[in-house]
Amino acid sequence: MFDNLSGRLATVVKTLRGHARLTEDNIKDAMREVRMALLEADVALPVVKTFIDHVRQRAIGEEVMGSLTPGQAVIGVVHDELKKLMGEQNDALNLAAVPPAIVLMAGLQGAGKTTTTGKLAKRLKEEQRKKVMVVSCDVYRPAAIEQLKTLAGQIGVEWFASDPSQAPVDIAVAALDYAKRHFFDVLIVDTAGRLAIDEAMMAEIKALHARLNPIETLFVVDAMQGQDAVNTAKAFNETLPLTGVILTKMDGDARGGAALSVRHVTGKPIKFIGVGEKVGGLEPFHPERMASRILGMGDVLSLIEDVQKTVDVEEAQKLAKKMKAGKGFDLEDFKMQIQQMKRMGGMGALMDKLPGQLSQMAQGIEGAGADKAVARIEGIINSMTPEERRKPELLKASRKRRIAAGAGVSVQEVNRLLNQFEQMQKMMKQFSGKGMFKLLKGMRGVLPGM
Repeated sequence: MFDNLSGRLATVVKTLRGHARLTEDNIKDAMREVRMALLEADVALPVVKTFIDHVRQRAIGEEVMGSLTPGQAVIGVVHDELKKLMGEQNDALNLAAVPPAIVLMAGLQGAGKTTTTGKLAKRLKEEQRKKVMVVSCDVYRPAAIEQLKTLAGQIGVEWFASDPSQAPVDIAVAALDYAKRHFFDVLIVDTAGRLAIDEAMMAEIKALHARLNPIETLFVVDAMQGQDAVNTAKAFNETLPLTGVILTKMDGDARGGAALSVRHVTGKPIKFIGVGEKVGGLEPFHPERMASRILGMGDVLSLIEDVQKTVDVEEAQKLAKKMKAGKGFDLEDFKMQIQQMKRMGGMGALMDKLPGQLSQMAQGIEGAGADKAVARIEGIINSMTPEERRKPELLKASRKRRIAAGAGVSVQEVNRLLNQFEQMQKMMKQFSGKGMFKLLKGMRGVLPGM
């Protein structure tokens, strides 16, 4: 999402490296480039003005005069100011209320409220061990009620039945009564959205808020809307006592201005960001980590957290022993690694969080295309027998034709996979003598898209 902004800021730093020290003149030129980069990223104009003023004041101040290079000095200042702009630190969900703690979801139609309701319920159930119930008050879109019912079934939380013939406030009151009587920890209320802000919608959600008195009122906004998202957030904030914002579709190809603007304009913290359609795609928003990603420093902490949540430790230890021994790495292990990567959001999401030179390796990867290629590889491996996965040398012409037919691919693709796997086997044998960067560098051309 921030590729263009990151590239422009990197150019500013490279330009400053040619100067011996920071002066008002070269800071002025650099700030002009930063301003243009932010405006191109669809950051709100008042936010850009405030940000540039703060960076300029600090950059020409005493605190950076003793820095090693002008480029490093400016990067440090920009990082700090980006972090301040987005809220300094993660603002966790507040559930300190007499059970059930009520979370009210608000936003426009199409922003992803229902999907986000399911994602949030899953997160609270699995990571905070909460007993969660969800209810839909969207009586104008019957599919929303069924969608939430399906999501609740997938993640294993309680769903409170509602019907389009009921009034939204009546549904909410009945759900709250049920949640109290059955000792639920959290009740998440999904509300109706509209295609634009209108008085009827605002009146309805104000009535819901008044009856429920939620501990958290979260505004769900599509990050791909740019400045429109900020304007919508401002309008909702003037109507409802919002406690936080959830930015959805952060894995899209938009310019990312909403992430940099919404905190400054509303004064409310961004609590979560949504990535992808899967129910596990909800992450806490960490301003300092997002600032690092924007500046090309990567987000190693979030990557580590993803690994801790998704990687099977026992399987990883077995693989580590095989790699250390330099033998035994087979197509079953290869498939397991693909599945682990998919659980972490796919190759694009994985590479996006790597810092510096490692992240540059992702530039040649078109996320969807690479992930489709990885899915084809998994399909080919699934078409093999367990013995063939353990002993790829058994795969002669007739077996390859059978596997290709089973996976719906050509024999050439099966041969390509086997060649890639053979190269990976060789690199695994050399792994103990190489660092991670050298290993990943050697994987160019081995995994699809790299």
